[in-house]
Amino acid sequence: MQRFAQWARIFCALLIQIGLLASPICRAASNAAPVMLANVYHAGVDLDAYWVSEKYDGVRGYWDGERLFARSGAIIHAPAWFTAHWPRTPMDGELWAGRGKFDVASATIRQEPANDAAWRRIRFMVFDLPGHPGVFDERIPALNQLVARLEVPWVQAVRQYKVADEAALKVALRRVIKDGGEGLVLHRGESLYRAIRSDDLLKLKPYEDAEARVVAQLQGKGKYTGMMGSLLVEMPDGTQFRLGTGFTDEQRRHPPSVGSQVTYRYRGMTPVGKPRFASFLRVRE
Repeated sequence: MQRFAQWARIFCALLIQIGLLASPICRAASNAAPVMLANVYHAGVDLDAYWVSEKYDGVRGYWDGERLFARSGAIIHAPAWFTAHWPRTPMDGELWAGRGKFDVASATIRQEPANDAAWRRIRFMVFDLPGHPGVFDERIPALNQLVARLEVPWVQAVRQYKVADEAALKVALRRVIKDGGEGLVLHRGESLYRAIRSDDLLKLKPYEDAEARVVAQLQGKGKYTGMMGSLLVEMPDGTQFRLGTGFTDEQRRHPPSVGSQVTYRYRGMTPVGKPRFASFLRVRE
């Protein structure tokens, strides 16, 4: 059995490396859903080669044709009616409750048994077809046709559009942020669907964000006496720093547990490799 698991992991690693859709065996071997991951937008990008869309602040949802998974590979227990008429075609998207309502989407999706009334506020914003063999330029019309045929109001195709230049991209970003959105996503038109992190997919936000592990809860002083004042967190490279802003009073009374992963936003790095102006964003489920 151990030898089978080892060969399954090797087989799935090869599938992911060449960009093919992983099978249920692969999910069991690797846990995480086989999704494309984005790099951060950077200078020198050829905008003519990319499509642009809004970055929806929800929970990543991966439909493998039978079941709905989170990015971590955990099964999402949506109500039966939510996925009742979905196709056998794999779909990649965001389970979204609206701009600025990540906490609503996260709480709804984590709740078991599923809360029907809460799920009525969730939309599945589909932005790709993992099983389609064509490049993204070809996947866009196929996705739009699939969603149109589905005729389910809570499943929507994400609008993809082109921008003329860097100035137009910044205008689009400002418009989304002003309306309460999170940012933009750029998708290379000639890219195949590959379950890796690459410049085929880029995210553009007015700030950067990252994850860190909670090492300790540090007691507060002054108005935060008796509550958490800050968290000592550790980045993947082992660098530790204090995260002390961005928390509500309720979060200070019931802070993220030691060992949990938190997402924080920041603006650049210090000379010693610590994030500047780091602010707590959310607990990563």
